[in-house]
Amino acid sequence: MLDGITLDQLRIFTAAAEARSFSAAGRRLNRAQSVISQSLANLEAQLGVALFTREGRYPALTGAGEILLADARTVLGGMAALKARARGMEAGVEPELAVAIDVMFPMSALTAAAAAFGEQFPMTPLRIYVEALGGVAQAVLDGQCSLGVVGSLPLATPSLVTERLLGVEMVFVAAPLHPLATIRAGITECDLSQHVQLVLTDRTSLSKGQEFGVFSARTWRLADLGAKHAFLRAGLGWGGMPLEMVQRDLDEGALVELGLLDRPGRGHMVMAAAYLGSAPPGPAGRWFIERLRLLAGDKPPA
Repeated sequence: MLDGITLDQLRIFTAAAEARSFSAAGRRLNRAQSVISQSLANLEAQLGVALFTREGRYPALTGAGEILLADARTVLGGMAALKARARGMEAGVEPELAVAIDVMFPMSALTAAAAAFGEQFPMTPLRIYVEALGGVAQAVLDGQCSLGVVGSLPLATPSLVTERLLGVEMVFVAAPLHPLATIRAGITECDLSQHVQLVLTDRTSLSKGQEFGVFSARTWRLADLGAKHAFLRAGLGWGGMPLEMVQRDLDEGALVELGLLDRPGRGHMVMAAAYLGSAPPGPAGRWFIERLRLLAGDKPPA
């Protein structure tokens, strides 16, 4: 029975889960609600588990449905990537490669990849945009860039195909004289909430109404990571930074790593290559993705 599961069934399953409505999923996929309901019933019979509860006004995922939804997205994402790679192989080398990079991506890996790109494709101009939060996805969606490297933000961008590159190690830091830096027994989220947190702000509307890693109601928002770094060193607040960018500050004592009592260890932000499934990267873009992956290496959480 499991061998008969189709990609179309998985698309219907994910659409229904994301829309939280069978009728809305039908509108998204241009299918009748009855087709959506029947397809899901068949999928549940094939899997042998209930994916949705149907007692309330709107269907809700069951525990099994929550788990299998992640698997369905993985399968669909892998198929989209396979198709995109095949289409990219058919195309010739791009006349220009425009890439949007998340500001948290390791600059050492980016500069090394750019240098190697210049040697591999000497006649292909390279444009690099460094953006924060939704700026990378927006640049790709708008067609400004054919390729992006996005951070792990839960943005609703189903038209983008993503391929994991690495996990960037993140740390919470403050200046040595900041009040939080004097707490030695372990900092609580309550402690964090009492001080100004320096937060990157999204210049796009993609993450409107969402907060990522904000622990304090007292925030100063900056659109530039370099400015945030300078503010941290000046003791104007505390905040999260990629370890690579502040390692020297930590070594020299210009910044202090904050040890959170409720969050042992350092966090990781997953970075992924992203592009439109309808416009996959050509040979130059594909080469650039693989070079970034090679130079960055994958650094899974410890």
